[in-house]
Amino acid sequence: MTVDLKGKWALVTGASRGIGKQVALGLAEKGCHLVLHSRLREHTAALAAELASWGVKAVSLGADLSDEKEVEALLDEAFATSGGLDIVYNNAAIMTPFRQNYLATPAEDFRQSFEVNVIAPIRITYRVLPGMRERRWGRIIQITSGIQDQPELMAYAASKAALDKFVHDTVPSLRGSGVLMNLLDPGWLRTDLGGPNAPNSVESVMPGALVPALIEGEIHGVLFRAQDYALRSVT
Repeated sequence: MTVDLKGKWALVTGASRGIGKQVALGLAEKGCHLVLHSRLREHTAALAAELASWGVKAVSLGADLSDEKEVEALLDEAFATSGGLDIVYNNAAIMTPFRQNYLATPAEDFRQSFEVNVIAPIRITYRVLPGMRERRWGRIIQITSGIQDQPELMAYAASKAALDKFVHDTVPSLRGSGVLMNLLDPGWLRTDLGGPNAPNSVESVMPGALVPALIEGEIHGVLFRAQDYALRSVT
C-alpha cells in the first residue's frame, strides 16, 4: 500500500528542469498540487501552466537559495498559497567548478555550496516541520549524492555529506510524529549538473524519486536510490 497524494501540496525546489521537473510531473500525475521553485518564477511558468491543465493547482515562485531573506519570502508565499505544505523535495543544488588542483580550491566554493546545498534545505525543513507535526503528516525528501573519491569536487561532496548528517541526526526526533524525512540519491544523470557523459537519462529518476513520498510507516533516515526502481512501476 502507498499513500494517496491527491490534494496534498508539495514544494519542489529547482523545479524548472532536470530532476525537479521530473519530480513535479510525477507528483502531479498523482493528483498533488505543486509549488514550483526556481531562481526566477518565470522559469517554471510554462510547467505550471501544463500541470494546471492536468487538473491540479501549480504555482511558480522564485528565490535565490543563497539569500536567506529570499528563502524566507519563498516559504511565506508558499504557505499563503497552499495553506500548508505536506511534501518537500529539497532538490535544488549547485556544483562549483571541477578543481583539477584541488589543493587550491577557494574557500568561496565551500561557502556557496553550503549556503545552497545545506543551509537552505535545513531552513526550509525547519519552517515546514511545525505545520507537518500539527497535521501529523508530512514527507521531507532531501536530495543527496553518491559522489565519492573526487576531491576535485569536494565543496559539493562535503555539502551533501553535511545534509546526510543533518537527516540522520534529526530523524530520531520525528518518530511517532507522522512526519518522515529521508534521503534520495537520483543517480548520475545527464542534467546540467551531472553533465552530458552521465550514464543515466534524467527520466530514469522516475518512478524511484516518488518512493519516499509514497511510503507509509516509521521509515526514517533511509537512503533511497532512484536507479534501483528504474523501469519499474510505483502504484
